[in-house]
Amino acid sequence: MEESVLKSSRFIRGVGAVLFTASITFAANLAQADTLRWLTWKTESSGDAQTANIKWFVSEFEKRVKGKHKVQIMWGGSAAAQREIPDAISNGVGQIGEIVLPYYMNKFVINNAVGYFTPQPMGPAELGELMSKWHDNYPQFEAEMAKFNLKAIGFRPLEKYGILCKEPIRTVEDFKGRKIRTYGSAYPALVKALGGIPVGVSTTEAYQALERGILDCTPTSLTYVRGFKFEEVAKYFTDVPFGANYGHFIVMNLDYYKSMDAASRQIIDELGRQNASNFVEQVDPIVAKLKAEWASDPNGVKVIDFPQDAFKEAVKDPAIQKLRNGWIEKAKAAGLPGEEIADMMAFK
Repeated sequence: MEESVLKSSRFIRGVGAVLFTASITFAANLAQADTLRWLTWKTESSGDAQTANIKWFVSEFEKRVKGKHKVQIMWGGSAAAQREIPDAISNGVGQIGEIVLPYYMNKFVINNAVGYFTPQPMGPAELGELMSKWHDNYPQFEAEMAKFNLKAIGFRPLEKYGILCKEPIRTVEDFKGRKIRTYGSAYPALVKALGGIPVGVSTTEAYQALERGILDCTPTSLTYVRGFKFEEVAKYFTDVPFGANYGHFIVMNLDYYKSMDAASRQIIDELGRQNASNFVEQVDPIVAKLKAEWASDPNGVKVIDFPQDAFKEAVKDPAIQKLRNGWIEKAKAAGLPGEEIADMMAFK
């Protein structure tokens, strides 16, 4: 009897020692977990689909790597302002984050393909799939990012953009004389073709520009109307056929990406491919809620329908065609099938 009690006591002590050692090891592993800094200009409180998408990506990554990596989200441009983020990630200020491709038309020429072909007919899900396909099939896209020590790991084509104005736009003729926010190359050319006045302003500067009369209108999405509080300074959103905005790449510092173990790289790659569809899932319920809220509020944003074939003639403008053909020639010089890629983005 005493012998069995003694054996049980030894067994319990042994199990306790194993559990204690395991807990110490687990705690040590957590303490040694590598922490990535995610750079974003978004504020955590904005409540739009982009913020939800960031949180989803980070949560899934941490869960799947099981404590091997942690992510610190640097909200609100706290580590780098919106236009500083590509260089900040290239230089290792952060290891991962989002860049707005159309702001860097000359830096990322090949990757900005869609930026030369706005307006185009695709929504975010179709466009996200197309961008993934380009990166999978044409090494030139990745090679261009690598020149700046960046690795594109995910794509976030934003919603189909419309235009938010202080006074309503109901016809193509209503664009004439309007001061309209533009960026990249395609938007300025389109605004000029429509008779408007392009004004180069970033998304984060648009609120004050609308408030002060520097702008009459800004291209944007319905969720951004709420996320950037644009509804406080403009009340008319017209559903013009810009197509999904080319939007954001989620990028990593290439040296850091290469330093990760193979399993972590596989996880980050898988999340990158799932990112566009997750973003679309986040968007739809937010848009439905916003439309219902505004429809019941006399002071809410007025959503205006617009002919979805209205820009077919505008894109024939010589300046727009020159811009598009210029990208095709650059793509061909890089060894890409320029006409074939361009045809994927044409109104038909």
